[in-house]
Amino acid sequence: MKIFEELEARGLIAQVTDNEEIKELINNGGAKFYIGFDPTADSLHVGHFMALCLMKRLQMAGNKPIVLIGGGTGHVGDPSGRTDMRSMMTTETIQHNCDCFKKQMEKFIEFGENKAIMVNNADWLLKLNYVELLREVGACFSVNNMLRAECYKQRMEKGLSFLEFNYMIMQAYDFYYLHNNYGCNMQFGGDDQWSNMLAGTELIRKKTGDDAYAMTITLLLNSEGKKMGKTANGAVWLDPNRTSPFEFYQYWRNVDDADVMKCFKLLTFVSLEKIEEMNGWEDNRINEKKEILAYELTQMIHGKEEADKAQESARALFCGGGDCENMPTTVLTEADFENGQIDILNLLIKCGFAQSRGEAKRLIQQGGVSVNDEPISALDKKYEQNDLKNGLKVKKGKKHFHKAVFEV
Repeated sequence: MKIFEELEARGLIAQVTDNEEIKELINNGGAKFYIGFDPTADSLHVGHFMALCLMKRLQMAGNKPIVLIGGGTGHVGDPSGRTDMRSMMTTETIQHNCDCFKKQMEKFIEFGENKAIMVNNADWLLKLNYVELLREVGACFSVNNMLRAECYKQRMEKGLSFLEFNYMIMQAYDFYYLHNNYGCNMQFGGDDQWSNMLAGTELIRKKTGDDAYAMTITLLLNSEGKKMGKTANGAVWLDPNRTSPFEFYQYWRNVDDADVMKCFKLLTFVSLEKIEEMNGWEDNRINEKKEILAYELTQMIHGKEEADKAQESARALFCGGGDCENMPTTVLTEADFENGQIDILNLLIKCGFAQSRGEAKRLIQQGGVSVNDEPISALDKKYEQNDLKNGLKVKKGKKHFHKAVFEV
């Protein structure tokens, strides 16, 4: 099976501009393609994971990736999928985030001569002269067509700033610039980027007469149609300092039963034959599937050693053991205690299991909290500093664990 057919079989392809041309290009290793990543944080997250996997699959098939870091577009902010305007970032923050992205991607994508390259659109976008840009590309864009784009339509009622309105032009210019300077002939991105990507292919056609292609990949949604990669505490990050390998493992170990096989197809490099075999397993083997999924993905991001640790810790915890070494940990200080004590409600808040004392109360009243495997029913339960010196294992529900420890 060739790469295009495999992408289809895995359900990765959402929309394409030219089906037969794209199939021929990527199946024969003729695509020099780019995927853009705007540096909105100092770490990539699960939302970027599919794009990284796609880039790796295409590179393994002989195609040449261009990783575009949006140091320039990051000054504007993409309105796609947003109901409000993104927070403005300083130039220093944007550069810091770009540097963090580079380090993470270098562990995943193979860079070097005749391999992947990494570019930053700040190198050309920040040098543009506004009047020159208007004259060079402004006439190629129809405002009426832009306003019909889905990424703008959903913002019109609440208000779309002129700053964000320019994002499509900047992304299209990126494609045009990469085509002229790097021979880029394809752009890949999330399905919410379709309008921006079409603008790029059209700009290249109008300015150069060349053909350029675009393909969007399926968004990573759960069975309820919501984006995956979010927890009560925020995004699931690829940086181990923001989401530990154990937490990362646990996220995939706890995905809904209905999403397991889809995640195997979209995110892992497990063969389609093996996935089809697992799909035929009896329902009572669902936890085995989830373990394999969690291990595969954790190993891809954090390496075999961390994946082994996460799996061992998870198994020990699910079996009632006390292995707290690799679970997420909150270190409490003197300031977190009142008269040398902390009550269970504040402990749950500190561990990230509740946002307020009211929410913490409801968790306890619903019977969903235990500490060191002892069910908690008393709302006024308190712990001394000495109780936490070796760490307390706090558990919410059946699947969420946290370690709380006091350090002087």
